[in-house]
Amino acid sequence: MQKGIYKYLRVLSLILFIGSGISHLCDNNFMTGIFLIAGFITLATGVRGSEKLKGFSYTLWIFTAVTASMFYPQYFTSIGDFQLKLLIVPLLQIIMFGMGSQMSFADLAGVIKMPKGVIIGVFLQFTIMPLVGLTIASIFNFPPEIAAGIILIGCVPSGLASNVMSFLAKANLALAVTISAVTTLLSPFITPVLMKWLGGQFIEVDFWSMMLDILNMIILPIVAGFTFNLIAKRNATRKSTIAQLIAYPVIIILTTLVYAKSKSAGMGEITVRFLISMGWFYFLPIVGSMILSRYLKGNDKIMEKILSLISMVGIAVIVTVITASGRDSLMQVGLLLLLTSLLHNFAGYTLGYTLAWLTGMPERDRRTVAFEVGMQNGGLASGLALQMGKIATVGLAPAIFGPLMNVTGSVLANWWRGRPVKEDQTEAEEKSTP
Repeated sequence: MQKGIYKYLRVLSLILFIGSGISHLCDNNFMTGIFLIAGFITLATGVRGSEKLKGFSYTLWIFTAVTASMFYPQYFTSIGDFQLKLLIVPLLQIIMFGMGSQMSFADLAGVIKMPKGVIIGVFLQFTIMPLVGLTIASIFNFPPEIAAGIILIGCVPSGLASNVMSFLAKANLALAVTISAVTTLLSPFITPVLMKWLGGQFIEVDFWSMMLDILNMIILPIVAGFTFNLIAKRNATRKSTIAQLIAYPVIIILTTLVYAKSKSAGMGEITVRFLISMGWFYFLPIVGSMILSRYLKGNDKIMEKILSLISMVGIAVIVTVITASGRDSLMQVGLLLLLTSLLHNFAGYTLGYTLAWLTGMPERDRRTVAFEVGMQNGGLASGLALQMGKIATVGLAPAIFGPLMNVTGSVLANWWRGRPVKEDQTEAEEKSTP
């Protein structure tokens, strides 16, 4: 009965899409938007009833959000006097906190266990995508700020989405998590350097300001997540716990020093900044983890579901607000920017996989590197564009690239999932041989 409902919803979505096409031909943009939004909602719900298609449900919800913001941008730019774009950075911080809270310092041990794979993955991540981005921006002659956005999406690290795709594709998930963690931790230093070098010809790039923004949006929330995980799960040794409780304040001190350099702040401002950061990113996670651990009675699954839901909603809101803010610019270069984003994304997959193969990496690792190179942290790129005050131009490429990579990544992951890794086939044959 339930499967029948899902099937009817998929049929209804097709009818609604046809209705949107008819409305478009009749120049009724208002109803076109209504039909499209309703079509994506019913399709996003309908695919939940299919094992092969349910992985696309969240992507379709993102399409719903983008469609709504394109047709009715006035509802997604402000509420009264409050500008909705101000939500982007806090939401990104919450998403990164969620990422950190599901990890531990021990996850970085993968650098020691898989040094070749990590080094190759990190190197390819920070070379292929920035250089491909620069090439695309130069060849297609985009306006300077939009070109800078293309380069920016190439200069940021990979994010959570690439880990999910590696899991779906039966790739090396441990390697994926480690590469994402390492590139994220390196991003405050490498991303500003790459943007200054490659993107500086299109827009002015303040190195120290960008470094501070990445530390605030990515590193400190992850530190808060690590701290939360450390206290909530209590699965680290006493020596490791003490070392981490000392190391995390040191990171906050270093971030404060970058703040001092970026803002030319005095001692009073530096002290206040340090105390605020310690409160938000160190003491609050400790207290919060103690309270929640007692309230949830060690049920980590509930917390994971809550943080996962917050992350998914947060990403959808970020994409919606950016699309609404940059709608006018998007209408001018939208199709070309979509095509070049697709080219950028495919180049990352192809070159990542090929170069991993040329360096002798096994199939599982090649799949992992393809996702880690081809899929970027669009939320971070969007946040940086906002901090530059150029969300409607520099932020356009990240707004398009993010949803697009989830579509292509889902398709590639499901395709690879249906094709067993050669090493697994060999092992299965050996086990079946008497």
